[in-house]
Amino acid sequence: MSDGGRRHIGTAERRARLALRQRLAGAARAGSPEEVAGALVALHGTDPATVHLAVGARLADAAKTVSGTERALYEDGTLVRMHGMRHTVFVFPAELTAVVHASTGIGVASRERASLLKDMAAAGAPDAAWLAEVEESALAALARRGQATAAELARDEPRLKERFVYAAGKSYEGVHTVSTRLLRVLGVEGKVVRGRPLGSWTSSQFRWAPAPGHPELDPGEARAELLRRWLTACGPATEGDLKWWTGWPVTQVRRALAAIGAQEVSLDAGTGYVAAGDTGPVAAPEPWAALLPALDPTAMGWRERDWYLAPGLRPALFDRSGNVGPTVWWNGRVIGGWAQRADGGIVWRVLDGTGVGREAEAAIGAEAERLAAWVGTTRITPRFRTPLERELSA
Repeated sequence: MSDGGRRHIGTAERRARLALRQRLAGAARAGSPEEVAGALVALHGTDPATVHLAVGARLADAAKTVSGTERALYEDGTLVRMHGMRHTVFVFPAELTAVVHASTGIGVASRERASLLKDMAAAGAPDAAWLAEVEESALAALARRGQATAAELARDEPRLKERFVYAAGKSYEGVHTVSTRLLRVLGVEGKVVRGRPLGSWTSSQFRWAPAPGHPELDPGEARAELLRRWLTACGPATEGDLKWWTGWPVTQVRRALAAIGAQEVSLDAGTGYVAAGDTGPVAAPEPWAALLPALDPTAMGWRERDWYLAPGLRPALFDRSGNVGPTVWWNGRVIGGWAQRADGGIVWRVLDGTGVGREAEAAIGAEAERLAAWVGTTRITPRFRTPLERELSA
């Protein structure tokens, strides 16, 4: 069907596209973590466990999740954990680091550095020239070490231990160290990236590493390339989805859409966009189930989510800041949530009103067993807890 010359893509087809392009349907599962990340463009990396769990849900052989993901991140460098859209930490294919930096990081980085210098000046801390010396020394120390924690770098460059009061006299007053704030700025600037964790793959304590070298790209061209890749993976999407996912002003979104020749389509929710030439129909795959982790890029991929997540389920599945918890999927829609108990068991619940039957429950049970098999003795607690996850894990 068409709407005024535009092709209409209904909810059923959007769910089919999601199943295939997000590598969730059985026949679409990937062979490697690099293939997963390439298909999704970016994996949420704020919670380290999310990266592995998102990969494992999409690999044909989930037993290779931990070894394959750690190889890609810490040995081959084919995946890179760095700051990206909306000032959030993601894992990207290495070939996208230059695109992400130019399209998104440069603007955020200038604001972050200015904010740090302003806060230090307000607290009477040393000035920009002093900070530049400390930065140069810290980066040299990191280059010598290859990877290092903030504490290790502070032993090489003691000035990183300098403290200053932030927001003095206000309810949120606190004491910051130069190392904490400076390393964050250097991360956004694309000079350092998150390295190997200190513990297991679920650990939030990590080392820093020098960022891989990359060419400097034109920001407008980089935005067009990032948007093209994302629309290929996630289209159709509304302008609101695109603005939310990228974190760009709407004017930049519109310029990027024009630059890649994106095509308008009609959606049940209004006007959407797909990459050029991507208006053809997509057939639904065989029935499928998935257990996706907190902050999974599919569950968080769009701002407007009613086509795959009923509004009535949100209070149980999201925290107060809008972070999604672990979700249970059936044929392209969220129908419940899951958690891991202290004894390692994977437990899940289909929420009322979703109307699924025995086939769905059997498929979800099989996915729970698959997840438990590769996770093994590792215990997973999402960084952002949600009501249903807390209840199920108790």
